[in-house]
Amino acid sequence: MGKIIATCISEKKGTLKTPVSHVEFIENFGIKGDAHAGNWHRQVSLLSLEKIEDFRTQGAKVDFGAFGENLVVSGFDLITLPVGTRLKCEDAILEVTQIGKECHSHCAIYKQTGSCIMPKQGIFAKVIKGGIIKPEDDIELLPLDSDRPFTAAVITLSDKGAAGLRKDTSGPLIRNLLKERNYAVEESLLLPDGRPQLEKELIRLSDQRQVNVIFTTGGTGFSERDLTPEATIAVCDRMAPGISEAIIMHSLNITPRAMLSRQTAGIRNKTLIVNLPGSPKACKEDLDFILPALEHGLGILRGTAKECGSEIKNERAL
Repeated sequence: MGKIIATCISEKKGTLKTPVSHVEFIENFGIKGDAHAGNWHRQVSLLSLEKIEDFRTQGAKVDFGAFGENLVVSGFDLITLPVGTRLKCEDAILEVTQIGKECHSHCAIYKQTGSCIMPKQGIFAKVIKGGIIKPEDDIELLPLDSDRPFTAAVITLSDKGAAGLRKDTSGPLIRNLLKERNYAVEESLLLPDGRPQLEKELIRLSDQRQVNVIFTTGGTGFSERDLTPEATIAVCDRMAPGISEAIIMHSLNITPRAMLSRQTAGIRNKTLIVNLPGSPKACKEDLDFILPALEHGLGILRGTAKECGSEIKNERAL
């Protein structure tokens, strides 16, 4: 059990938040009167009291809200909470959606002190159920639902698509196929071919959003700009060659040109990254083939499935 120490809001983004006597959470929106409320995943920001106190010991004089946090909470090491964790305070329920953030433009406290703890120590959440929260209220962790949907992100790699010269058809097709299988597709991106932007987004989606699986489409061929496999290998901790090998073997039954695909698959932390071809037809063929078996591996990664395949006759242990 933790405790709410302070509740803070601001009318403009990038400014210090001000402590208030209470805040009103609005379902699927955020905090009433706060600049960060809206239809997105970072509706509410939280920071541990202990992290603020550590910052103060360095000689910085900061008030609650100085780092842009909506809630100051004691009793939890917030950054250790996995994405998907739910927090209950009075009637309100929050769901953690992101751990830390990238600092694109330095906030007010950084400009004053030259440092900010929110990018590495803050977490973000969305409002699942509304309610009134005030300082001294208790806040508790709710157990994770083992049957919750797998989360996914889809990234399309295409120079022409990113430049608006070609419509992306593979990305939407992948999203629809995943939603049909009850995946929660958290983000869809359209990027130019190449490595820098793709590596950056793969890292963000794995480390901060902690999605269970990322599917890329495009950039797996022989063209000079086809560097999706190289970007995937660069960010992964472990590779999962069986997935890409199985896809290519399956695809060879459809077309001999499948041998020209350089797609790969790997794991970063607890996120699986799978490269798919750029063709919508090939994406559907590959996903129809791998998704039934893939879900067992995703369950192992997030800790909701057993590693032994004893429930399935003749299945080998992973």
